[in-house]
Amino acid sequence: MNTRRHFIHTLLGSSVATGFLAAQDTKLSYKGENIQYGLVTYMWGADWDLPTLIANCTEADVLGVELRIEHAHKVEPVLTAGQRQQVRAQFEDSKVKVLGMGTNAMFHSPDAAELKKQIENAKAYIKLSHDIGGSGVKVKPDKLPKEVAKEKTLEQIGKALAELGDYALGFGQEIRLEVHGEVTDLGDVKTVMEVADRDNVRVCWNSNPRDLEGEGIEANFAKVQPFLGQTLHVRELNDAKYPFEKLVSLLVNADYEGWMLIEATTKPADRVAALAEQKRLFTSLVTAARKTAA
Repeated sequence: MNTRRHFIHTLLGSSVATGFLAAQDTKLSYKGENIQYGLVTYMWGADWDLPTLIANCTEADVLGVELRIEHAHKVEPVLTAGQRQQVRAQFEDSKVKVLGMGTNAMFHSPDAAELKKQIENAKAYIKLSHDIGGSGVKVKPDKLPKEVAKEKTLEQIGKALAELGDYALGFGQEIRLEVHGEVTDLGDVKTVMEVADRDNVRVCWNSNPRDLEGEGIEANFAKVQPFLGQTLHVRELNDAKYPFEKLVSLLVNADYEGWMLIEATTKPADRVAALAEQKRLFTSLVTAARKTAA
């Protein structure tokens, strides 16, 4: 990713650029400057058609979206080539960036036919995401069938992701494994990623209660930090049950470059105002973390 500091260093030269940036950011670390905030269209955007979704996100200044499937925006593989171009054009004519598709594809089933069906379903969304201008597809590990050894299921999920990663290369897409369902132990997720072993297969952090178990969020974050992709999911940032201040600090210190996407759980009366407020909370958390970043 081309960053502001990379551009300035290229333009001015390292010594001059260092002084320039120091003057610009006297109280802020460069770390975290490329974290952006967006929306997963799960609850707050589920019933918005595409023009409404783009208009509401623009109003709230939340300028990236992961499109969940089977929602009112109706972005699905059944769209024709012309219809896909129309979707792409709506985003390109706006300030809002489509980040890709949020699917329910999952790869834990011991049934070979079902596994193949899920893989082919994911491939259809990979092509769709490419066609509408997205950069990736979110998938799930989901379950650990009791009749199968956990290690075997984790290996199967990893191999399925490797196949999808290879397929997605041809479309310039990232495969984003959401930490979801029964596979929320970050050690298990790390195992899956080591089996997949593809640069474009990445982890989508999902802000689960289990992140806080065992040695705590710092140790669990470290297990998957090398695999983090262009998107991660959070709940409402003022939810006191989860240490979002600590998560943001970890992301800033890791100099994460990508999108923090709200996957909301509440039902506010004014979702656009609520979305704008979450963006303000995000900005405040990132700014505070950058002031203290190592």
